[in-house]
Amino acid sequence: MTDSKPSAQLADAITTAVLSTRGVAFLRPGLTDLLIASSGSGWGRPAGDTNRAGGGVRVVRQKDSEAWTVEVTIVLRRGHRALDVTRAVRAAVAETVRPARGPSVPVHVTVTVSGVV
Repeated sequence: MTDSKPSAQLADAITTAVLSTRGVAFLRPGLTDLLIASSGSGWGRPAGDTNRAGGGVRVVRQKDSEAWTVEVTIVLRRGHRALDVTRAVRAAVAETVRPARGPSVPVHVTVTVSGVV
C-alpha cells in the first residue's frame, strides 16, 4: 500500500457505518469543527482535508506498517448500554475498513462515549 493518508471516502464510509449503528445519537464534533462552524466560513480547514467526518471520526494509517487506527467519539441514545453500542461501533468500523484496505490489514478502533441524550 503506498498511500499514507486515509481517503475522504473511507472516513465518510466509517461515519456512515457509525451513524447507522443502533444506539448512536450522533458523532461528537471536535473543537476545530465547532470553531469553523461558528465562524461561518470554511477558512482554516486545510486543503485536501481527508477527514470530512468532523471531529467524531479520526482515521490514521501507522507509519511503516499496514495498520490503521480509527478513533470515534460518539454520543449515545438514552436507554442503550454503552458497552453494547461501543462493541457494535467497533465491529462496524472494522467491517468498513477491512474490505476497503484488505482483509489482513490490522485495524485498531477506539470508541469514546462523550455523552447520552
